Amino acid sequence: MKIGVSLPVRELANDLSAIRDFAQMAEGLGLTHLRVPEQIIRPGSGHLHESMMILAYIAAITEKIELVPSVVILPARQTALFAKQAAELDVLSNGRVRLGIGVGSSKEEFTALGVDFNTRGRRCDEQMQLLKRLWSEDTVNFDGKFHTISDVGLSPLPIQQPIPMWIGARGLPAKSVIRRIGRHSNGWFVLCDPDQYPALHNSIVAEAEAAGRPADAIGREAGVAVVGPREAEWQDRVIGWYEKGLTHLCLRTLGGQLSSSEHLTKLEQAVNAIPDNTR
Repeated sequence: MKIGVSLPVRELANDLSAIRDFAQMAEGLGLTHLRVPEQIIRPGSGHLHESMMILAYIAAITEKIELVPSVVILPARQTALFAKQAAELDVLSNGRVRLGIGVGSSKEEFTALGVDFNTRGRRCDEQMQLLKRLWSEDTVNFDGKFHTISDVGLSPLPIQQPIPMWIGARGLPAKSVIRRIGRHSNGWFVLCDPDQYPALHNSIVAEAEAAGRPADAIGREAGVAVVGPREAEWQDRVIGWYEKGLTHLCLRTLGGQLSSSEHLTKLEQAVNAIPDNTR
């Protein structure tokens, strides 16, 4: 099981030195990936860097760790422009990008961006198909419900052709989300309770097999907080997810209202305490 960590950007805020130190420490400690949360515009207050921009910064100061925005609200973004941004990040990071994507739930965000909230699921399905082609073909022709592209392409293409796309599925997702994961994605973020996981996993496997895809082509990643009300049980939760056969796990230091230096201390303590048989 590959173990990474979520960059606590909400609490580190504009402390770029702390963001740099956290990312470099995560890489130095041997963690496989770094996740960054995403939201373009939000009602009310709350600090959050734009995920692709902050990862471009991190790409320049790291060498090996995988960069994972999770999750980009894909239908709120222009497809061709996002294809270019993701391809550029993949080139700048030497092929270290894994995209988390979702359809979002904030009508206010879609309204602010001038995008139809009600068609976001169908638009996302089409975007995933188009993105795969834009990332792997020199010239693309595509005629869909939401996109019409004729004889154009990206240059440079990304190193990964195509860039892997993982889907965020909160709780027990709708059938359309299960279908999207099984038929179009490279993996999914497990945001349900452990006892709900087996049935949901089986449904996704069935969708993958119906589309002619092998079940092991779809990765699974859960998150475990190492601070907060469940801090005492985090190691047991890591073991529990490992025993369920997950391919990835993400540790979180966010949520304990730690200072910048405390985030670094907690990260090192947690990595040193990861159960040996889970890595």
